[in-house]
Amino acid sequence: MSSEAVRPTEPAPGGARPVLAFSAAASVGAGAIHAAAIGVHAEHRPAAAAFAVVAAFQIAWGALALARPHRLAALLGGLGNAGIVGGFVLAKTTGIGFVDGLEEAEAVQLADGAAAALALVAATVAVFAAAGRANGDGATSQRWPRPLAPAAALAVGVLAVPAMVSAGSHRHASGDDGHHAHGADAEAGASAAEHHATTVAKSYDPALPIDLSGVEGVTPEQQARAENLIAITLLRLPKFADPTVAEAAGYRTIGDGFTGHEHYINWSYLDDGRFLDPAHPESLVYETHRDGRPRRLVAAMYMLGSQDTLDDVPELGGALTQWHVHEDLCFTDEPGNHKVRAVTSVDGDCPPPLVKPAQGPMIHVWITPHRCGPFASLEGVAGGQIKAGEERLCDHAHGATAPSA
Repeated sequence: MSSEAVRPTEPAPGGARPVLAFSAAASVGAGAIHAAAIGVHAEHRPAAAAFAVVAAFQIAWGALALARPHRLAALLGGLGNAGIVGGFVLAKTTGIGFVDGLEEAEAVQLADGAAAALALVAATVAVFAAAGRANGDGATSQRWPRPLAPAAALAVGVLAVPAMVSAGSHRHASGDDGHHAHGADAEAGASAAEHHATTVAKSYDPALPIDLSGVEGVTPEQQARAENLIAITLLRLPKFADPTVAEAAGYRTIGDGFTGHEHYINWSYLDDGRFLDPAHPESLVYETHRDGRPRRLVAAMYMLGSQDTLDDVPELGGALTQWHVHEDLCFTDEPGNHKVRAVTSVDGDCPPPLVKPAQGPMIHVWITPHRCGPFASLEGVAGGQIKAGEERLCDHAHGATAPSA
């Protein structure tokens, strides 16, 4: 019999494998879920970057642990995955204030819950492996019986695969209301387009799953972007339901409540580099009542930079969405607290001391039913101006009075 010792990094006799492999598999599974979620958070680059970093660490560490089941590797994986679990708890309880797109606490869903569970398993098992007896070169010696290996791999797959599908389907956490946005799957583009062409349009009801299908010429990608913007607006905007909360956050009324809708604008947001961000909407729209009832939050109005024009608006929802400007309103000359006081022509001057403060294009997203759909602009003087050659959008297909399929 040879006196040469079995190398500790090789499989042990009898087929037993280091228990650290279980931790590695769980980490890779969690990383795959986080990778699938990157696209869903693409509208918030910091959040997407955070998911990318987490996914890269979990997958890379899993590969390292499988190749080199060393005590130091186990410690690294245990601490890293434990930190990720801590981030999950923070995101679901208070939000992560320094990561744009994750500032608000959200309900636990299948994808993030499964990723957290796998990360917890990875951290726990890795710490267990690191705490065990090490071989001469530092490799972990904790081992498991052969039958547990395929069972563990199967368990990780059963949990990770459905979670990956859920993570990539453009669903945002939304409590119990069931709001969601329809995912844009490149491989299913053709079938999705066919579905849109044959689906009867449904009226827009914020209390029901969002479905903006049934409009000719709208691509699956445009529909997905439009639905996603509505979904995240429905989720985050209600924190401003009380106008006093909005005022404390820097929003100021422009004094147009006599029209039935009152706009509050945070003028400091117009040129802050954030666009279509439901955590920092440039303007809030409240419905006002002459009978003394409290104002009701009904929409966000997202605005581009003050120097942008209608030629600069980003591609959003195709025929579902329409941007407008207000070039005929005269405001008081109070930076950060402008009040509308008069109406002039688009090219006309305002009577001093009134001014036309620089404002970029804007678009409404309604969180209540509207007869012209979820992106309708207001009517009359409050409707503003649209791009030359366009017809004013009134999406009857998804308006409040549209028939339900």
